[in-house]
Amino acid sequence: MSKDNISKLLDIMAQLRNPDGGCPWDLEQTFASIAPYTIEEAYEVADAIERGDLDDLRDELGDLLLQVVYHAQMAAEQEAFNFAAVVDGISAKMVRRHPHVFADERVDDAAQQTDAWEREKRRERAARRQGGALDGVAHAMPALMRARKLGKRAAAVGFDWPDSSGVRAKIHEELGELSCAEQGGNSAEVHEEIGDLLFTVANLARHLGVDPEQALRAANAKFSRRFKHMEAELEKRGSAWDTLSPDAMERLWQLTKLAMQKDETE
Repeated sequence: MSKDNISKLLDIMAQLRNPDGGCPWDLEQTFASIAPYTIEEAYEVADAIERGDLDDLRDELGDLLLQVVYHAQMAAEQEAFNFAAVVDGISAKMVRRHPHVFADERVDDAAQQTDAWEREKRRERAARRQGGALDGVAHAMPALMRARKLGKRAAAVGFDWPDSSGVRAKIHEELGELSCAEQGGNSAEVHEEIGDLLFTVANLARHLGVDPEQALRAANAKFSRRFKHMEAELEKRGSAWDTLSPDAMERLWQLTKLAMQKDETE
């Protein structure tokens, strides 16, 4: 890719934001109004990856790049920073965080590199006066992703269960507290206990080396596939959901699982 490719995209964005002949919609946008699109495009990139669609991935990466260019253009208009500063900043950060590649430090495996990466990030947060262990964990992250990261940050200073058995015990404790809240009929307490339970499950996933966000996305996809298979089976039978008893639905679900498990494991 030549510099001309990026320059062309930057020029297009500047023209769209030009008060003299630019696009009325683009001129109305702010960092806050564009942020949801940025998040949406990141998820569409992830979706293309999950589907293994490289043509779609190319297009979605372009859409995501446009978001970066958009924010950089608005910042340039405020004389805060520009796209070149964004590129310079991430380039410097990558060099700084990989001294085993760009300097004379040595790491023997990926685990050591992860430790070195986290140490450098802590130094960067300290330089930004973000001294707290949890500082800098974005509030806008998906909740499960943020729960995992908060747990990881706390674990880095020693606040963690020794092993996964402790997390499992905590899950049972949270389930008991949820049952008490449910029996008491207090909806606010039920809401709180559900949150505590989900937070603890996210930490169990962390202890087991599983990304809870990705695991739940995979579970959602699996449920959708199986449910659609059930719908197709009902249509084939000339039947409908409202004609099935709970036991019949469960039998259909179990048959669907058996029919689809082979495909899902291949």
